Amino acid sequence: MKLWLIGLLRSLGRWLLLRREDARALAHRRWLPLAVFALAVGVALPWLRPLAAPRFVVADNALPLPAARHARAESHLIANPAAAAHSASLADLGGGQIGAVWFAGSKEGAADVAIVMARFDGYAWSNAQTIMTRQQVQHDTQRLIRKLGNPVLWRDGNNLLHLWFVSVSWGGWAGSAVNHSTSNDGGNNWSPVQRLITSPFWNLSTLVHGAPLPLTDGGVALPVYHEFFTKHPEWLRLDGRDRVQEKQRLPGSRRLFQPTAATLDGERALALLRDAGGAHRIHLARSEDGGAHWQAAQATDLPNPDAGIALLHLADGRLLLAYNPQESNRTQLALSVSSDEGASWSPPHFIEQGSGEDEFSYPALLQDERGMIHLAYTFKRQQIKHLTFGPAWLSAHAVEGRR
Repeated sequence: MKLWLIGLLRSLGRWLLLRREDARALAHRRWLPLAVFALAVGVALPWLRPLAAPRFVVADNALPLPAARHARAESHLIANPAAAAHSASLADLGGGQIGAVWFAGSKEGAADVAIVMARFDGYAWSNAQTIMTRQQVQHDTQRLIRKLGNPVLWRDGNNLLHLWFVSVSWGGWAGSAVNHSTSNDGGNNWSPVQRLITSPFWNLSTLVHGAPLPLTDGGVALPVYHEFFTKHPEWLRLDGRDRVQEKQRLPGSRRLFQPTAATLDGERALALLRDAGGAHRIHLARSEDGGAHWQAAQATDLPNPDAGIALLHLADGRLLLAYNPQESNRTQLALSVSSDEGASWSPPHFIEQGSGEDEFSYPALLQDERGMIHLAYTFKRQQIKHLTFGPAWLSAHAVEGRR
């Protein structure tokens, strides 16, 4: 049964409880439970039809070649309005502009953390503007909100900008819920926040980090994960109004989480998974039917120090991975390329090589409508750093070979 429908039935139950005096008066009537059940079934029947098989939107690979000046990589440090910055996400805003969101505040999990957004015009970044605050989310959802995190920015085929992010009312990140808002003016104004119904019980411990994959029915597949008691990755299918239609747990994924996914064609996709266990390796899972089912996740040879990763299917058919290529610490950040759909990966091309307490983490990847590739990541927990380059630079620096 669809999760949003379960939420509707729960609301019906609450409505009955609010009228407990009437309910007590009728409780002796044995037909009452049967009548309530029949009403619920009647409401549910129109939506109990099986879902159509999902199919991914296949991206247009006919992207232009970037200008000659982009044969080199260019980097920028984006000004941060607070002491700490983390968890960037990128989206192509159209018209040659790129948008970046991240959460900024005194430190991760603090009450003053807000989600901010900046824009890149191809040459420089704008100042970051606050687009979502704890107080705003609390007002819109009518729930106590203690902290915000993990924003995901994405633009759909109708130029509507989507923002998913997590919020916590009680406890730590394991008590998170996913929220959604949209903007039809490039991120200047946002719709009231809606909380996704991802579970019929308490609706807790669903977190988002990776970008969605669009589906041909107008919905999206959103990779999410669970952290309460145990970590595991999940796969949400949302309709065109951002309602959860299906949720499944990826098999063979105990102690794996934060999936990042890429399509290979209309039916096939792969997901790379962060490892919170002892293997210290990125894991890989595949789907052959639009994400309706997934093969059990298997460890790759790629090191992972329990840190975020990003995966991108380039217009030329290659897969691009951004990750920390080590088993501990986050002092290095690198790119690797696969030309055989993830069967093998090139040796890491290092973007950052630090030491001590340096941290370069939580990468995000995007290829814009001009063919340029963008990498954003947390830089020492103080700012977001942005690297932009063309496919020619990537070919010259990410030397392909088997790992």
